[in-house]
Amino acid sequence: MTVLARASEVTRRYGDVVALDRVSLGIGAGELVGLLGPNGAGKSTLINLLVGLRRPTSGTVELLGGSPLDPATRRRIGVTPQETGLPESLRVGEVVDFVRAHYPDPVGGPELLDRFGLGDLAKRQVGGLSGGQRRRLAVALAFAGDPRLVVLDEPTTGLDVEARHALWAGVRAYHEGGGTVLLTSHYLEEIEALAQRVVVMGGGRVLADDTVSAIRGMVGVRRVSLVAERLPELPGVLGSELVDGRTTLVTTDPDRLVVELVRSGAPFSGLEIRPTTLEEAFLTITAKESAHV
Repeated sequence: MTVLARASEVTRRYGDVVALDRVSLGIGAGELVGLLGPNGAGKSTLINLLVGLRRPTSGTVELLGGSPLDPATRRRIGVTPQETGLPESLRVGEVVDFVRAHYPDPVGGPELLDRFGLGDLAKRQVGGLSGGQRRRLAVALAFAGDPRLVVLDEPTTGLDVEARHALWAGVRAYHEGGGTVLLTSHYLEEIEALAQRVVVMGGGRVLADDTVSAIRGMVGVRRVSLVAERLPELPGVLGSELVDGRTTLVTTDPDRLVVELVRSGAPFSGLEIRPTTLEEAFLTITAKESAHV
């Protein structure tokens, strides 16, 4: 697999603050990688290094086989940062055409707008768009130059559910056509819905790097859900919650828990055992990291 972006033993300091601590990461051609981590984990700093907006304090960064500081190299990627500013007096179609003009072989304007559900807004002034519409436009512009790699930092912040799903469809279409995507998100279901590979960051370091299912399996946690009026003390329960008469127990050993439940003779019904969600795994991994600090 061709590696399009690579950080090797990268450290980035801001005064006495270590934002990244010897991070190594590669993004291969055709991958859709989700980058997870709490605020201050180092996600945005890593992205800024990969796209040439910051220099590492130590270590090396490569982008498309060259330096991310080279303008010709950066022209072959697309980026949507967390915050963007768009000229309010221009129409949506004019903004798209302006950005497209910077690339030698851009995506067609109508095609780009349709991909992200903006086709009916081409003649609307940017100043008249809702916050969610502006965000979709900012994301669409990252794809204007038909890039080899797209980097999306919190792409669906401020979007409602319908708009988020429309944006997901646009990202999937690009990826299914052979494109490469690196995205960060606080919406963990977004990473779960889109990404094939998940990188979990915490404290400026990479804590885990694997598939969604493997990340879940790393923490070894399962959820046992059932309906019962009263439950005895059961072994290995890490947490529990009662919602609408249904009790959910979090455990590392669901088999033992169920055996002890049956032995207790306590009446129950509707037993379900399922794997952790990505959110549960993420919280467990980052909590372990915090405990070691």
